[in-house]
Amino acid sequence: MILIVGLGNPGKKYKKTRHNVGWRVIDVLKKSLDSARDKDIILLKPQTYMNKSGKEVKSLITKYKIPISNLWVIHDDIDLLLGTIRVSKNIGSAGHKGVQSIIDELRTKNFTRIRIGILPKTGKPKNVEKFVLEKFTKEEKKIVKKVSIPCPTHERQIFLQE
Repeated sequence: MILIVGLGNPGKKYKKTRHNVGWRVIDVLKKSLDSARDKDIILLKPQTYMNKSGKEVKSLITKYKIPISNLWVIHDDIDLLLGTIRVSKNIGSAGHKGVQSIIDELRTKNFTRIRIGILPKTGKPKNVEKFVLEKFTKEEKKIVKKVSIPCPTHERQIFLQE
C-alpha cells in the first residue's frame, strides 16, 4: 500500500494558493488513477492546517500499517524555480513547516518527497509567508499546468492540467 499526501491548507480561502499545490496534485491523481488497478493507493489531503499535517499522516500510517518507505509527500517548494519538480528521499524539511510536522510525528525523514517549485524568475520574495498564500498569476498558471509528476503505479507522467 502507498500513501500519497498532498500538503495544503483547508478552506476556500487557500484553495488556489501556491501553498496548496500539493492538494491540486491529489485532485489530479484522484481523476487519473484507475480505481480498479490502483486500489493499493491512499490519497490524502490532510484537513488540518499545513503545520499540523503530521498528525493525520501518522494516524493513517499506523492504522493501515504502511511502511514509511511507501509514503510520498507532495508539496510546494519556494527554493525551486516555478514548475520545476524534484523527487527526493531522506532529506530535511528545508524550512517547510508541513514537511517538518511529518518528520516530527514520524521521527524520520526517510520518505519520498515530490517538491514542486513555486519560486518566480524574479527571485525569492521578501515576504515568503505572504507569497505562498497568494494565488498563482495567469502566467504562473500556464507553467503549473505543464508540470508533470511520476505516476506511483505506472510508467507514465501525470500532468496537472488533467
